[in-house]
Amino acid sequence: MKLREHFRRIGIKWRIFAYFAGFTAVILVLLWVFQVVFLNSFYKAIKTREIRTSAQTIAKNIDSDDLSAVVQNLSQRNQIGIIVSDQNGVTYYKEDSLPNSVISRLSLFNLAQVYAATEAQGGTYFERLPRSFSTETYQHRLEPPKIESIIYAQIVEKKDGTNLMVLLNSTISPIDSTVNTLRVQLICITVVMLILSLLLALFLSRKISTPIIKINAAAKILGTGQYDVTFDETGYREISELGQTLNYAAKELSKTEALRRDLIANISHDLRTPLTMITGYSEVMRDLPGENTPENVQIIIDEATRLTTLVNDVLDISKLQSGTQPLSREDFNLTESIRTILQRYSKLTDYNISFHADEDVTVNADELKISQVVYNLVNNAITYTGKDKVVEITQSVRDGRVKISVRDTGEGIPQDKLNDIWDRYYKVDKEHKRAQIGTGLGLSIVKSILDMHGGAYGVQSQEGSGSVFWFELDIL
Repeated sequence: MKLREHFRRIGIKWRIFAYFAGFTAVILVLLWVFQVVFLNSFYKAIKTREIRTSAQTIAKNIDSDDLSAVVQNLSQRNQIGIIVSDQNGVTYYKEDSLPNSVISRLSLFNLAQVYAATEAQGGTYFERLPRSFSTETYQHRLEPPKIESIIYAQIVEKKDGTNLMVLLNSTISPIDSTVNTLRVQLICITVVMLILSLLLALFLSRKISTPIIKINAAAKILGTGQYDVTFDETGYREISELGQTLNYAAKELSKTEALRRDLIANISHDLRTPLTMITGYSEVMRDLPGENTPENVQIIIDEATRLTTLVNDVLDISKLQSGTQPLSREDFNLTESIRTILQRYSKLTDYNISFHADEDVTVNADELKISQVVYNLVNNAITYTGKDKVVEITQSVRDGRVKISVRDTGEGIPQDKLNDIWDRYYKVDKEHKRAQIGTGLGLSIVKSILDMHGGAYGVQSQEGSGSVFWFELDIL
């Protein structure tokens, strides 16, 4: 168990090295086994199959006019002796390309005996002779050869019904010297292969593991919150792509962290201001006679309302982005809903808010959430409009969709920041500007609600010319 745990803790470099080294060792062991241990067995099996295949070839051509050429070709190509005879030992074809062939010394009587033995064994006869084609079997004493012989016989029937025996003889030469030669060669090859394989394994393990080790080290730094770390994008394709992905993630995390700090600073300011106002006016009303007036009470109520709105907005955007606030779709008159919302701004007499619509349109959406979208866009326009305090809302219908545009006459938004203003943590101007209405989270709420509805939205702005925020919904 401890050994397995220790192996798991081995670095990727040495683990790859061990895999390559183990693979090389297996290859060398197999090479030794097949080239030395089983070489003799393989050699004998190949010679046996060779002689059987030759017999089958002759059997297929037994009625051919080219049988003599077939026998001659097989004998010369495979270095074997071949005799085709009948049951009486009469030879029809004989070809001997094998030096000191055993069957070439057989008499007519011996051939007849082999025919009988082959017939008795079902038509085929095979024997491996370690020393001689013995006189005890065939009553013909021969000098024991120094090499092992293979005798194979097969009875073949011709088309005219007569039977002939195909007798073949091959030899298995001693391969002890060959094995010894191979053993010496394998020792040299093994030493060279071990050195080369270890060097190759070390090189490949370093080549493969180095980028991963670098990325792992950089990831540990990233985990500590240091988002300015840079991941190595060199190496093979997968590691390069991983490095690019992690660099992008580090960049986004760094951006998110900066925006999070801005959000905390902005919300802290928004929370502290109404709390300070509430505390200050409450202390004045408590300590100073005659200050308990309806005007002071109204200031406390307004600041408490502003504080409640801020907290509700923070909760709303958290719910929207977490997906815990489902949509409650219904058909409603969007145009009339916007008119109703704008009537509530009538007390802001110092703002010129206008609404232009050629017709009433009906949509299928969550009326409460779409109302939040309109409120937040109007609040945003009021917050950032110019000194003329003009806010213009326009409704247009085209291709089955309604487009609501909210225009202000403020300073506008730089082009490089247009894609960032919808972010939950983003604020265009780092100098905090307290909104007359709203909390500074409105655009993020707008984005989340419209994403849930599948509606399009966007902004058009030029510095010094104000901004136009818009969204689209399908109409019924």
